[in-house]
Amino acid sequence: MAKDRVQQLYDPGAFHEMGHKLIDQLSRYLTEAQKGEARVLPFISPVKMLEFWKGFPHSDSVEELVAEMLKHTTNVHHPLYMGHQVAPPLPLASLMALLGGFLNNGMAVYEMGMAPTAMERIVTDWLCAQIGYKTSSRGILTSGGTLANLTALLSARRNAVADDIWNQGYNGGLAILVSEAAHYCVDRAARIMGLGEAGVLKVPVLEDFSMDTSKLPEIYEAARQKGLTPFAIVGSAPCTATGSYDDLEALAEFAAARKLWFHVDGAHGGPAVLSEKYRFLVRGMEGADSVVIDGHKMMGMPVITTALLFADGATSYNTFSQEAEYLLADTLEEDWFNGAKRTFECTKLTSALSWYAVLNTYGEGIFEAYLNRQYDLAQTFAKRIRNRPDWELACKPQSNILCFRWAPSGIPPETLDDLNARLRAQVLEEGRFYIVQTRLKGKLYLRTSLMNPFTEIANLEELLDYLEDKGIKLLNP
Repeated sequence: MAKDRVQQLYDPGAFHEMGHKLIDQLSRYLTEAQKGEARVLPFISPVKMLEFWKGFPHSDSVEELVAEMLKHTTNVHHPLYMGHQVAPPLPLASLMALLGGFLNNGMAVYEMGMAPTAMERIVTDWLCAQIGYKTSSRGILTSGGTLANLTALLSARRNAVADDIWNQGYNGGLAILVSEAAHYCVDRAARIMGLGEAGVLKVPVLEDFSMDTSKLPEIYEAARQKGLTPFAIVGSAPCTATGSYDDLEALAEFAAARKLWFHVDGAHGGPAVLSEKYRFLVRGMEGADSVVIDGHKMMGMPVITTALLFADGATSYNTFSQEAEYLLADTLEEDWFNGAKRTFECTKLTSALSWYAVLNTYGEGIFEAYLNRQYDLAQTFAKRIRNRPDWELACKPQSNILCFRWAPSGIPPETLDDLNARLRAQVLEEGRFYIVQTRLKGKLYLRTSLMNPFTEIANLEELLDYLEDKGIKLLNP
């Protein structure tokens, strides 16, 4: 029987040919990236990019299509990529993402994702053990830190508040405590939950941009005097602007004394728990009720995958409660294998394939080696900046994130923000490097996240030379 047109598109031979060509292209791309031969960011304005792809001619050659895609994307595999907190994924992890996309097992219930469900349990149990949780702990993988932090705060509300808000509705009066430097997704999660601006109690930061825990009692009592009921406190490990870690030990003690849910947003730097050298940064994490760790930041996973870990696994099961009888049945034993009971997602990525394959193939030491290398590199870079005239550090780095700016002598302080913003704009336009910028205490800083394992200190010296050269030309056109 002749195949119809749709059936022809599933031809195994054609898939084999396309797949080999794709892997060959990506291998060449990786080789060129590691040599630093291509631009990191071939920047095109959004309008022109839209016009380009609208006008892209039809072609039967997938190879040509992929070639153009590679030309018009940010190259995270390049040693001069120093921008956002996204890792160049380990090639094995990328292959597992391809496998997951091919299998297309949605993981709503166990039957739709048997192997990845078991792998997810193994990976999250391992992470819980690394934190220091007991065997009653449990975890899930979900799509990103934003969704994971929201889920954790919903769990906090369900388990630390007497009212059943999920089923009966919210009448107001609840609040969370969080650093003013915390990632914006925590504030966004609180607002999604209906807490509003008044329900997000911002705690000031110290000079290093970590939470000033000495202010907690005052802020907590002031909130209670206003009729608010704080039910959770969130620690940053670290805050994403500067990479500074909150004092998690102090937060754990404060939360325990007041029976607050203690949540740690360790999306970026939570994997420090895997490092003997840097584990001190997350001391106190073992006292958290829940922890978030992104795999696509410091663990070499493809975007987007996050572990949400609970000290008491039972608290993760009553966060969501709704009827879906054709999918989920009530059980007397622990129903860990039906993930839709504990996540927003019904259809869910099989991201556990990447985590499990890397852990199984390379062992847990690969994560420690990667984190140590990148954190060490940041320390070395900071020393070079401090020893270089006309450069300022926002604060001493605690992770692989650095904030700095060019501040040549004789330049009025009020013009430095504009000068550094113009420098970053030129970097973006030329695409030789990729860095970002941030604003701290009213000042604009350049910012690097050292995510690439091929970035060397020589590359960072090259960045400073490049910026100085551009800056001198801006000042002396």
